Amino acid sequence: MVSFFTKKFFNFFKFFKKAQKISLGLYGPPNAGKTTLANLILKDILGEDAPEFSTSNIEHETRNVQKVEKLELKKNGKIINFNLIDTPGIATKIDLEDFVKDGMKKKEAKERAMEATQGVIESIKWIDTVDAVLIVLDSTLNPYNQVNITLIANLVNKNKKIIVVANKTDLKKSNTDKIKLVFPDYKIVGISAKTGDGIEGLYDTIFKEFY
Repeated sequence: MVSFFTKKFFNFFKFFKKAQKISLGLYGPPNAGKTTLANLILKDILGEDAPEFSTSNIEHETRNVQKVEKLELKKNGKIINFNLIDTPGIATKIDLEDFVKDGMKKKEAKERAMEATQGVIESIKWIDTVDAVLIVLDSTLNPYNQVNITLIANLVNKNKKIIVVANKTDLKKSNTDKIKLVFPDYKIVGISAKTGDGIEGLYDTIFKEFY
């Protein structure tokens, strides 16, 4: 016969098992919408008290890893406690002339290029600290390139859990099918981090893949 105390203990243990804790990284190329997605997630969880990370149409606006700890995502009685890590965009080439074309003066462009390069290095270093990764891609662009292929290969080699987020589905040129074709072995979720469309589907997938 199971004692009352034993039943209470197992009920407590069962409840405790409903919580999962992970370190969740947002990775991908520049201007794919990682920081916009980070802001959306923070707003959904923290409401008006959420911090807002800076975004820009100019590439490499995020040049340092940004981290928010002790977040809680709830779904159907399950809880994921997580740290959210927004990383600088990964690129194989950073040219100061690109920033000059965007209207920056040469000195500022040089500083931005140096900071962006350091940001790429920092992003790669942080891969070892995350448990799971949302790879955020711009669904209006061709996903088959050196950055995306190398990034995913690196994550797979380090046994990281992966969801590919096809962002910017609100734009006419969006093509999530092309991303599914290039990365058929991974869960692909289409969203618009700008409008919030598809975000609940992403949360569902996070529980299915990362819980």
